[in-house]
Amino acid sequence: MNSLREKYFRMTLLFVSALLLLLLSGCAKIQPWVKPWERGQLSEPAMQLSRNPLADKFRQHVFDTREGARGAAVTRGGGCGCQ
Repeated sequence: MNSLREKYFRMTLLFVSALLLLLLSGCAKIQPWVKPWERGQLSEPAMQLSRNPLADKFRQHVFDTREGARGAAVTRGGGCGCQ
């Protein structure tokens, strides 16, 4: 009985110490992963989500108008194309 209680206490102590270590590691100083001289590469057109954002907005507008539903773009309209 005593051995079981000791085992339970050790497991609890290990769990609490691991949780405390995990919580305190969030207070560590965060280093940026991208260096300042590497940031120019991220702003290149090849790294953008869309190559033509205006065409994507138009395509989303046409889709929302045709569906007549409220989509992820939070636009609404009737099936007739009126807004």
